[in-house]
Amino acid sequence: MRQMRLRYTGACRLCGTSLAAGTEALYERESKTIRCLVCATESGQALSPGPEATHDGVLPPAAGTAGSSARREYERRKSKNQDSLREKWGPFGGLAVALSDERPSTKSWSQGAIGEERLGARLNALATEDLAVLHDRRIPGSKANIDHIVITSGGIWVIDAKRYKGRPEVKIEGGFLRESVEKLLVGKRDCTKLVDGVLRQVDVVRNHVGDVPVNGALCFIDADWPLFGGAFTTRGVEVLWPKRLGKVLTAKRTGDVDVPKMRKLIASRFKSA
Repeated sequence: MRQMRLRYTGACRLCGTSLAAGTEALYERESKTIRCLVCATESGQALSPGPEATHDGVLPPAAGTAGSSARREYERRKSKNQDSLREKWGPFGGLAVALSDERPSTKSWSQGAIGEERLGARLNALATEDLAVLHDRRIPGSKANIDHIVITSGGIWVIDAKRYKGRPEVKIEGGFLRESVEKLLVGKRDCTKLVDGVLRQVDVVRNHVGDVPVNGALCFIDADWPLFGGAFTTRGVEVLWPKRLGKVLTAKRTGDVDVPKMRKLIASRFKSA
């Protein structure tokens, strides 16, 4: 990523702010997108120094880049769709690409990447000696990944970031004659499977870290949260928004977990995706 003066008008891929030609911004070579300096500063990536060595002189493992695998998948699908249009329309392929809308299945990867990037920036801002952050970690033996892992002296947090519209709530079905079941709804959308996914990720991390508390969280970035209250727990998974998540993480840093040691262990078991 490098800072440059824009030759053309563009928009920050994180906050969507329009950036006029001549504005200073950061250009990301991998995704070929730009980021405004405000978002870059919040994420700690604008002209940031390298990682500091630990007390024994060893550099800590890289935290990873939030949303990187989702961003790569979006670019792969986008390129494949555009190549298909060019092949179909021949000499008019460029025009077909320019006039065609992105497929919803492709666009969803971009939206997901933006959500992970925005949450990753907020988590990076919380990082201290007793709160470490890892992003976009590959689950061993699987193509699946964990969006964010936060290690505090009080325990480990496995965090799944989602950029869904609608109000998150829990609906309890059953009772009396049949077992009650908790369902997670976002608007009218049944998102219970997201809770199942976080619980599976929590179990995987727990199997690698031994006797250390491991918690799960679902963080909805752009959901319709109420003005007061709103956060809740379902089946042991915290459901909340970025600012609330930050408060929860900073409040639960009391414990005897060796954060640098645990960060190194998790980073070695869960490689960057």
